Amino acid sequence: MNSIISNKRTIFWLVAPGFLLFTAMIFIPILVSFYYSLTNWDGVAAYQFIGLSNFIDIVTQDDVFWKSLLNAILLGLGLVLIQHPFAVLIAMLVQYCGRFEKLLRVCIFIPSIISTFVTTQLWVSVFNTQFGLLNRILEMVGLESWKQDWLGDSKLAIGCIIFVCMWQGFGYAFLLYYAGIKGVPKDLHEAAMLDGASQIQLNLKIVFPLLAPVLRVNIILAVVAAFKQMETVYLMTGGGPANSTQFLSTYLYSKAFREGLYGYGNAISILFVIICLLITVLLNRALKKDVGEY
Repeated sequence: MNSIISNKRTIFWLVAPGFLLFTAMIFIPILVSFYYSLTNWDGVAAYQFIGLSNFIDIVTQDDVFWKSLLNAILLGLGLVLIQHPFAVLIAMLVQYCGRFEKLLRVCIFIPSIISTFVTTQLWVSVFNTQFGLLNRILEMVGLESWKQDWLGDSKLAIGCIIFVCMWQGFGYAFLLYYAGIKGVPKDLHEAAMLDGASQIQLNLKIVFPLLAPVLRVNIILAVVAAFKQMETVYLMTGGGPANSTQFLSTYLYSKAFREGLYGYGNAISILFVIICLLITVLLNRALKKDVGEY
């Protein structure tokens, strides 16, 4: 093994296929996208090179872009501050459910493996103004004044989307935390119990601190997923009403393929990539504290 690792030619041939695949599938498309972002191409006809005009217009004049960015930030905050603490709590509680533990684990994870189209249409039906389950329940309990056009009101639609996104991704967050909890050695549990620690103290003082590596990965994945969000938004509202639920992905799609502003859409995609990279680097640095090993 040591001879293989020390052989530079062997290392090159081992790394080359992955590097070539990365270059062909990611790096080159990004460069091509950057080139088109410097043009006014509509995706079909001839185009002109206009330099950084698209980027300047996006940053200085495009309010919808900033709205899309704000929506992504709100979703990221919702995932980190609401979904993940709840996922940690449920993961800690499930392990004490005895023979029902496996059943609960499966039930919690089911929404995450169902098709996004199916789950999204389910919630669109729930939020429907005329026959939706939510308004029907409010009517049944005498709260008719609370009935709303949930996906037609710009102030309510974004909240509905954030809720559905948190619901859909809850299973993955739960599973990672559950696996992390199960990975804590039983020796630590036994030692803490012998020292007189209660179950609450055991979870707060031992289990939760040891979840720091899992927490770091989960937070980074959640924030990046929030900025990449597209399918749920596109299927529920398409970015409406009045662009109030646009996210970066849906907005660049709308600009490039609906309005025919292909160069402008590519400029948004480049900013999208830069924002995701910056966020990943910043989160890695902010959460890089060495927590040791189990």
